[in-house]
Amino acid sequence: MGVSGPRGQDLPEADLEAWFARSVAGRGASLPPVPDPYAPERDAWTVLTAVNGLGPVGFAALLGRFGTGRAVLAAASEAGGVARLAATPPLEPRSESGGRRPIAEPVAAAIADAAGTAERTLVRVRGLGLNVLTVEEPGYPSRLAAIEMPPHVLFVHGDARALVTEHAVAVVGTRRATSMGRTIAGRISVELTAAGAAVVSGLAFGIDGAAHEATLRAGGTTVAVIGGGHAVLSPRAHSRLSTAIVAGGGAVVSELAPDVEPTHGTFPRRNRIISGLTEATVVVEAPARSGALITASWALEQGRECFLVPGPLDAPASAGCLAFLREFEHSAHLVAGIPQLIADLGLARTADGSAHEAVAAATLQGIGRTEASIAGHVVRGHVTVDEIVAAAQLPVATVLAALAMLEGRGLVVGVHGRFRPAGTLLGAPSIPRPR
Repeated sequence: MGVSGPRGQDLPEADLEAWFARSVAGRGASLPPVPDPYAPERDAWTVLTAVNGLGPVGFAALLGRFGTGRAVLAAASEAGGVARLAATPPLEPRSESGGRRPIAEPVAAAIADAAGTAERTLVRVRGLGLNVLTVEEPGYPSRLAAIEMPPHVLFVHGDARALVTEHAVAVVGTRRATSMGRTIAGRISVELTAAGAAVVSGLAFGIDGAAHEATLRAGGTTVAVIGGGHAVLSPRAHSRLSTAIVAGGGAVVSELAPDVEPTHGTFPRRNRIISGLTEATVVVEAPARSGALITASWALEQGRECFLVPGPLDAPASAGCLAFLREFEHSAHLVAGIPQLIADLGLARTADGSAHEAVAAATLQGIGRTEASIAGHVVRGHVTVDEIVAAAQLPVATVLAALAMLEGRGLVVGVHGRFRPAGTLLGAPSIPRPR
């Protein structure tokens, strides 16, 4: 069966395949053949995704009219192609006005330009080591495919199998996290890892970074969904974390072409993917205007579970979580404790508890009994010297010496008299005393 050709006639599938092969071959150049039946259409969608200004609505409208991405590029390459693309009707025209055309003429012209430079786009994507998944392929994550308007294309750096684990939970929160918030995010992520779930987050500073780091230290799988292209990773300071995620068997994912800069508008789109890849979203800390609350809203809209960690009534970092719990009291859930959260998610901690033991063993190497005790108090949220002295019932000098040793080993960070876990201590749920 043919599809609509450049002149409105049926273009045989064989001719369409030959056109696309010629279009990406350039002048005597060629790309390595890929023995994959999805490859030709995947390549066409990759080229279209790189077109500036072509969003998911316009993409869907073009596919609705022309049938395939290859047919869209073929039409764009013909004389009068720009006008034909710009005349694409909306998928759901409004009853009164007929609806606004989804493809503006400058975007149609950009598609025509992209058709002529298809090879360069594909070489760029492959040169960055990215895998591409389209929503039509069997390897596309089923949870994400089930949401309204799923991304047509996913650019994946790392193992795409990390997107289709049996259990996956999002752990998100503010970029301006408190030390306690980072600790809680780490502990939740370690428990999720011990229960066999992948941890999904947004690679941002604060809660997101703490969730990724703790998962990696516990030997788990984590997926980072970014708000821009892979070639312009944001934040750049997390490039090493991104590399570690991929090296650990996880993946860094975007629906945007490699060179698309992140903007304020791309992050809400990113957030729907975070919630869409998971069974549930956990918000650890979120002020009143936090992007993490957008992820929570997407989770509820997508029919996924949503959990929020409460906090002190007067703490700015807790204001958004508390307000969300109040507004959505019948659909959002309060995190009453980490074991309770794991139970509410329907997960069970693995019998051997290997994630916990791995963290504890790495943390306790070369640490004495007193230092281990102090480390445990820091993990449990005692952040000042006075609090640790009262909880540990040790002299101030002993506590200060232990904290200095822990800082020297990179297990504790002290800022303005307040201490928080770091390194392998970040994700530790508890610190047993050495024998």
